[in-house]
Amino acid sequence: MTSNHTPAASGATAGAHTPAASGATAGTHTPAASGGTAGTHTLSVEKLTVGYADRTVIESLDLLVPPGRITAIVGANACGKSTLLRSMSRLLTPRAGHVLLDGREVHRMPAKELARTLGLLPQSPIAPEGITVADLVGRGRNPHQRLLSRWSAADDRAVAAALDATHTADLAERSVDELSGGQRQRVWIAMALAQQTDVLLLDEPTTFLDVSHQVEVLDLLTDLNANHGTTIVMVLHDLNMAARYADHLIALADGGLHAAGDPAAVLTEDCVRAVFGLDSQVITDPVSGRPLMLPIGRHHVRTPAGA
Repeated sequence: MTSNHTPAASGATAGAHTPAASGATAGTHTPAASGGTAGTHTLSVEKLTVGYADRTVIESLDLLVPPGRITAIVGANACGKSTLLRSMSRLLTPRAGHVLLDGREVHRMPAKELARTLGLLPQSPIAPEGITVADLVGRGRNPHQRLLSRWSAADDRAVAAALDATHTADLAERSVDELSGGQRQRVWIAMALAQQTDVLLLDEPTTFLDVSHQVEVLDLLTDLNANHGTTIVMVLHDLNMAARYADHLIALADGGLHAAGDPAAVLTEDCVRAVFGLDSQVITDPVSGRPLMLPIGRHHVRTPAGA
């Protein structure tokens, strides 16, 4: 497949009417440009405080993302999950504290250098009107373009591999505007994969997807981690999907860290009650062996015999 894509400047994100900057590879892996290799990059926050206008969302947060692992961030609505991801990708400037990639302050790194190592797929990104799938996915190659450089065979291979991995190759010549919500989400993920970063942040990557495609996307990210050592950090609302696919869970509450660690240690009945205000029963998932949370509401709860 060939492309007439014109290189453009890109940061660490893919957003509205801007070149993309999120991803990892589904094909031949290209080492990152900012030092280290996949699976060895360290991403951490130190005493991070961030918010919007006069509202503080996260205050004095410390955490370390395990390199080369899959981390899922969970928590109630408006607890700061997306804000944390935006701060880690330098879209939001901290009021205090630091976001460090390999010991370097991400907000002081050149945009393209950062985007060759760390990428972000945000919530509900907006594609330029009329753009085709192939061209949108091609924008994931922007961080790898040099001034006056031409589109290369390596770029073609990266785009083709990303389309193939997300099962969107048959959509390549269609306008993104014509796609269903699920198809559009898979195309954005393909663009993220085409960027070939070693650290990939995804904000609710299973949004708009039916359960089959949710599993497909999470399996794809697991393959990416297993085959290339890509560090994956994703926000998920589905606690059971998070526990099944993540090596490391981060539970946020009230603008801070409530718990972090192995899913079995984090996804407990006490944690669910503290973070979500919900009673639950946590059992062992018979399929994965991971914790499985069963919510307890006011209705459709079996009453023990004789009660």
